[in-house]
Amino acid sequence: MSDNLQNSGAQDRARINVHEEWEVRHWTEALGVSKEELERAVKQVGTSADAVREHLKRH
Repeated sequence: MSDNLQNSGAQDRARINVHEEWEVRHWTEALGVSKEELERAVKQVGTSADAVREHLKRH
């Protein structure tokens, strides 16, 4: 994931980087989950945004 905040192309939206605070804010709001829930999902299924979405739907 790029640290360039101006570069938020397709690859940026396909992966979740829980080490970037701005991304954590974006994904917790977009997915309607807490930071802890997001981190737990990423730990369980990886950084793919699609995989995290599917995992959260099941739980």
